[in-house]
Amino acid sequence: MIKILLDAMGGDGGVSVNVRGACSALAADKDIYLVLTGRKAKIEEELKKNKYDSSRLEIVDCPDVIDMNDIPTEAVKKKGSSLVAGYWMLKKEEDICALVTAGSTGATIVGGQLILGRIRGVKRPALCPAIPNSRGGFTLLCDCGANAECKPVMLCQFAVLASAYAKVGFGIENPKVGLLNNGTEEHKGDPLHQETYKYLSEMSGINFIGNIEGRDIMMGECDVAVSDGFSGNIALKSIEGCGKLVIDVLKKEFKRNIRSKLGYLCVRKTINRMRSQLDFNRFGGALLLGLKKVVVKTHGSSKPETIAASIANAAQIYRNGLVPAVEKLLGEADLDSLIPSEEN
Repeated sequence: MIKILLDAMGGDGGVSVNVRGACSALAADKDIYLVLTGRKAKIEEELKKNKYDSSRLEIVDCPDVIDMNDIPTEAVKKKGSSLVAGYWMLKKEEDICALVTAGSTGATIVGGQLILGRIRGVKRPALCPAIPNSRGGFTLLCDCGANAECKPVMLCQFAVLASAYAKVGFGIENPKVGLLNNGTEEHKGDPLHQETYKYLSEMSGINFIGNIEGRDIMMGECDVAVSDGFSGNIALKSIEGCGKLVIDVLKKEFKRNIRSKLGYLCVRKTINRMRSQLDFNRFGGALLLGLKKVVVKTHGSSKPETIAASIANAAQIYRNGLVPAVEKLLGEADLDSLIPSEEN
């Protein structure tokens, strides 16, 4: 049985969304056991509205809640909050395998570092979402917001972390790694990206294909797009915004007149398939890579199906051995001997 923690208070939808997602996850995978952290009375109230296997779910009462406006370093001092209590349980209890939260991104990142801890040798954890691409699969974007300022060694480690994720999460034997830059030529970019390009080219254990541009993420030119958190976050939000724009424009055009409405009936199945392929919700949240256990940070506006998908993803990643895979690839890369100490 795989025991997973769910921050039941996290996200815009609060307890209702998290509980519905939890019940869906339990129904989909009989090998999952869930621990919901949060205000017990509210969780129990929502559970009464859903069908679930009570033998595979427990509640840990946590009176406090971390607000999205709380300063992350102060928020992690709230030991009675659903997120922080969850982190301490994840750290102390060996049988708990993963944590899923739709709560504060900043508090999730800080809590991961200060409470749970990083894998030995990892400089900084990185947020790594799976972006739907034109090939029908996903491109992993690492980092998308955890580290606004980076050094070359951090970007090189992101390549290792996401490559391990691609292997255990998607079964990609030799994932192609690209460095997100403002051009594909080797000399493009600022000193950080030029130095990183040089080290990635010399690294063992990863399949580096060179620089990529923002458009290549969704075209599926690589399996892993390495980025600093600042650029990666802008890329991610731009992709999300573009997807919403396309859907909104299509809706308006198909409602324009009777002819367009009739046209929609002819292409409805195609539109639905396209929407399904580009739907971020079908895979869940972003992994916070580099920590000692699996942590999935899903979007604050997540729907119940997103929560369920995040739980399923966390279970799969644990089953397939993400942490050992990261440790193995870090050893093969041997970045300490490749990158001068003053750049670490």
